[in-house]
Amino acid sequence: MIESWRGLVLRFHFYAGVLVGPFVLIAALTGVLYAATPQLESWIYKDHLRVPASEQTLPLSEQVKAAQTALPDHDWVAVRPAPEPGATTRVLFASDGDARPTVFVDPGTGTVVGTLDTYGTSGVLPLRTTIDTIHRNLMLGEPGRLYSELAASWLWVVALGGVFLWFSRRRAQRLKPTTRRHAVLGLWVLVGALFLSATGLTWSTYAGENVADLRKALNWSTPALGGNDDHSGHDMSDPIPVFPGEVDSILETARTSGGIDAGDIEITVPPMAGMSWQVTEIGRGWPTQVDAVAITGGSVSEEVRFSDYPVAAKLARWGIDAHMGVLFGWPNQLLLLALGLGLVTLVVLGYRVWWLRRPTRGFGKPVARGRWRKVPPAQLAVVGVVAAVVGWFIPLFGLSLLAFLAVDVLLGSKDKKTDEPRPEPAPESEPV
Repeated sequence: MIESWRGLVLRFHFYAGVLVGPFVLIAALTGVLYAATPQLESWIYKDHLRVPASEQTLPLSEQVKAAQTALPDHDWVAVRPAPEPGATTRVLFASDGDARPTVFVDPGTGTVVGTLDTYGTSGVLPLRTTIDTIHRNLMLGEPGRLYSELAASWLWVVALGGVFLWFSRRRAQRLKPTTRRHAVLGLWVLVGALFLSATGLTWSTYAGENVADLRKALNWSTPALGGNDDHSGHDMSDPIPVFPGEVDSILETARTSGGIDAGDIEITVPPMAGMSWQVTEIGRGWPTQVDAVAITGGSVSEEVRFSDYPVAAKLARWGIDAHMGVLFGWPNQLLLLALGLGLVTLVVLGYRVWWLRRPTRGFGKPVARGRWRKVPPAQLAVVGVVAAVVGWFIPLFGLSLLAFLAVDVLLGSKDKKTDEPRPEPAPESEPV
C-alpha cells in the first residue's frame, strides 16, 4: 500500500512545497524577528520602560493624574501599575483606532517619561506591532492575511507528506546530500511545524472562524467577565465621569478580596461611575496568570479563574502564548528562533532540490503524472472524502487544492503522453 501511495504523495509534496514555499519563508523570517522583539524593545524603548528604582511609590491615583496632564484631551481607559521596582506605570487612553496612546510614568516621582502608542489587549509597543503586522498580513490589511493563512493551511500537509516519503523510501542512505539534508531537517522541525500550523490557523480569517465556532459548539470557549456589557439601568447618553481617586481602593480590593496576586495586571476603567471596574492579570509566562475580577460598589462582583478554564481553553491559551514566544520566557524565544531558521533553511533546500531535478537537467518532468492510478480506488475515495472535509474546515486549503488539481488537469490534457505515467527519477540519480 505504501508503494502505491508514494508517487502520489511525492507529487503533492513537491508541488505544494513550491506553492507555499515563499509564504512559509516570509512567515518564518518575520516570526524570527518577532521572537526577538522583547530584547529589542527593552533596548529601543529603555527610556520609556525603565527608571531608577525608588524606595517610595506614589499612590496609583497620583500616577494617573500625572499622566492625564500629559494628555488632557483624551479619556483615561486603563492603567498597568509598575510590575517591579525600576519599571514604569502605563496609563492608557482611548482613541478611534487600534492604537491606544499610552503615557509612561515614573511610579516613584510621578514624572512622565514618555508617550507611545500601544496596541491590542497585549499592549504591545510600536516595534513589535510593526513586525507582527508584517508577519500577519504583510501590512496589506485583511486581504494580506490570506498569505499567512495559506502558509498555515499547507504547512502541516507538506510536513506530514515529507515524513511519509522519508519512511517509505527503502534506501534513504542513497539520497544525494541536498535531498538528504532537506529530509533530515524536515524530521527535526516536524513537531514545531505542526504546532505553528495549528496555532496559526486559530488566528486566520476563515479557518479561524471555523475553529471559533467549533470551540463554541463544544463549550471550549475562553471564559470572560460579563462586566459592563449590559448597560440596562444606566443612562449612557450622559455618563458620569470616573475619577482617578477610585483606582487605589479598586487595586486594594483586587489584591485582598479578589486574589489578584500577579505583578503584571491591567485595571480597566468602567464607562461611567457606578459600573464595574475590571482587574485582569496579564502574565502569559509560566505559570500562566490571567485571572480576572470585576469590582462593583467596592466589592468583587464576578471572577474568572484560569484554573476553571476548560482544558481546551487552557491549551489554546498556552498554544497561542508559545507561538508568540512568551510562555516560557527566553527558552521559548530560543526554540522559536531555531524553528524559524530551520524552516527558512528547509525552504531553501527544497528549492535547491527542485533546481537540481529541473527538466532542463535532462531528468524529464520532476514528478510524473498519473500516479493516482496506482492507488486502490477504495483508498483513494476515502482520502478524497477526508480532503473534502478538511478543505471545508480549512477553506484556503480546499480552494487552493482544487486550483492545483484544475491546473494539473489542464496541463495534463496538453501532454500527448498522459496515458503512460512518466517514470520518477531515481533519488540516487540526482545530480550533485
